[in-house]
Amino acid sequence: MTLESYDQLAIFSAVAQERSFTRAAARLGMSQPALSRAMRQLEERLGVRLLARTTRSVAPTEAGEHLLKVIAPRFEEIDTELALLSEFRDKPAGKLRITAGEHSAIKVLHPALAKLLPDHPDLNIEIIVDYGFTDIVAQGFDAGVRLGEQVAKDMIALRIGPDMRMAVVGSPAYFARYPQPVIPSDLMAHNCITLRLPTYGGLYLWEFEKNGQELNVRVEGQLVFNNIAMRLEAALQGLGLAYMPEDLLQELVAQGRLIRVLEDWCEPFSGYHLYYPSRRQSSPAFTLLRETLRYLG
Repeated sequence: MTLESYDQLAIFSAVAQERSFTRAAARLGMSQPALSRAMRQLEERLGVRLLARTTRSVAPTEAGEHLLKVIAPRFEEIDTELALLSEFRDKPAGKLRITAGEHSAIKVLHPALAKLLPDHPDLNIEIIVDYGFTDIVAQGFDAGVRLGEQVAKDMIALRIGPDMRMAVVGSPAYFARYPQPVIPSDLMAHNCITLRLPTYGGLYLWEFEKNGQELNVRVEGQLVFNNIAMRLEAALQGLGLAYMPEDLLQELVAQGRLIRVLEDWCEPFSGYHLYYPSRRQSSPAFTLLRETLRYLG
């Protein structure tokens, strides 16, 4: 059946229900001549009279009544489903995929989603933790989370967290055996718990800055990990020094379980940003997520 045939059946249904060409034309938003022409074409194609016309009224014939009983519920069902689709479009629903580093997933995304998701049961979020710089367009992600300085220039970036600082820590047991470093180069003589990042193709350099002077130290040690939990636990066990975001360590330092060193060499830097392609269409789900994560500090 052609699209024209569907249009003609919809026109017949409207005329038969309204019992008037004038009211049907107004309901459908079309002219009476166009409506009359469509009805003639439908009857000619079917080879049967569907409407009985007089100067005062229009009514379905017996064949028209039979056809109306068949198609009217179908059109009502379609109208209902289209209305439901409109509601679906206007409310946050569906699946969003986000790539993020482990720290941002734990400290930024997880707390926000814990508040957001209970009130939006039709919203599904997939978070893929990845230390590399993922091509979100090629990999089918809706957005990514990275430090502000790492976001590509062709992306829209929305700040979702405050400035950050790194911290170097060791346990009291570790410093009972080794002296505390005073300057970053002292770390070369220490057993450091290192991090392997796929983006850098090797071990992550520990980055320091003081009074505009930047230093990158290629530390070494017995342990290499690619996650937060194992590095932190190794530091607590006295197996070496760890270099991690300070918000993960503040409570442990306050409790005396870890000792912070080189604090004057750890200056603030740009925090996390949500980034996404400039051409991305903002669905209600993505708009809600974006506004939930927006940093207002």
